[in-house]
Amino acid sequence: MKVEAARTVGVYVHGLLLWTLVCWIPVASAADTKAEKTFQMVVTDSQGVETDLKNGIFYWEEKMSETSFVPHELRHLPAKRGTATVNIKFDQIKQIDIKPGPDKAAPAMSVILTNGKTGDFVAAVNGSFKGESDFGQVEIPIGSISRVTLK
Repeated sequence: MKVEAARTVGVYVHGLLLWTLVCWIPVASAADTKAEKTFQMVVTDSQGVETDLKNGIFYWEEKMSETSFVPHELRHLPAKRGTATVNIKFDQIKQIDIKPGPDKAAPAMSVILTNGKTGDFVAAVNGSFKGESDFGQVEIPIGSISRVTLK
């Protein structure tokens, strides 16, 4: 009798584990396949050339040594306001007007949010806007941009 009870408990425990796995795996898979939001933007360079970018990101490389670096692909704009670093999310940005800084200094930026608020910032890192155009992969350094409009 004890052997049958132990088998019954074992069957229930294994059944419960199997049921948990069957229910949990689709949830985990759905979380893994959830893609990050993509952004479309129009980038205008200092020569007035407009480029439509799909899957737009802000890209910069963190130098670790003379021969190695860490790439950063961001969906926000790292900016300085005073001594604070602010990460302004792309989905909150309507437009960025950029003015070059003096003598290779970080460019000044005026950011207009989708809610109408504006703020003046300085680029926190020397990066670029990167994405796909109809002609292929595009990378435009922030120092050569006059305006970015997010759609």
